[in-house]
Amino acid sequence: MITIVDYQMGNLRSVQKAIESVGGSATISSDPDAIANADKLVLPGVGAFGDAMTEITRRDLAAPIRDFIASDRPFLGICLGLQLLFERGFENGEHQGLGILAGEVVRFNLPDSFKVPHMGWNTVKKMQVSPLLQDTPDGSHFYFVHSYYVCPADASVVALECDYGTNFCAMVQQGNLFATQFHPEKSQQDGLKLLRCFNELG
Repeated sequence: MITIVDYQMGNLRSVQKAIESVGGSATISSDPDAIANADKLVLPGVGAFGDAMTEITRRDLAAPIRDFIASDRPFLGICLGLQLLFERGFENGEHQGLGILAGEVVRFNLPDSFKVPHMGWNTVKKMQVSPLLQDTPDGSHFYFVHSYYVCPADASVVALECDYGTNFCAMVQQGNLFATQFHPEKSQQDGLKLLRCFNELG
């Protein structure tokens, strides 16, 4: 069973339906105990970094999420759920993140020819082998919607890169922690392949 974290800032049902479409079972929960004791955990998210951390803190979810990841059970962050793993974000001021990965979340600073937010389909480049990418060749297309991107302090955690005026981290991996800047649940077959691989992790 996959548990999807509900902190009122994600397209939860879309993620749940996508997981179910690849043969998985998923439940949505904001209960700290359910999150701490999950078999696999998904942290989705749409919205602002600071608002998300406020909701996570208010619901006493930060410690269960950190403890779950520390246990090395399979974890998947999606979009804002990737960004929240880092130490700090600079959306509407400076805000502290979960601090699980070292690094920052910064806004695109691009020529006028590049629209921000980065919205739509883009290709990715593999930076390392990943169990979630075994069926994903270089040049696969995923769906992005974001104005900010992560800058990991440790480049070895970067699993995918994307080029949008600058190369940025599109996915991280560390042990059984995985997180994507793109939305696999909106990325048609390539996204569903990634979710299927996550569902099949032991």
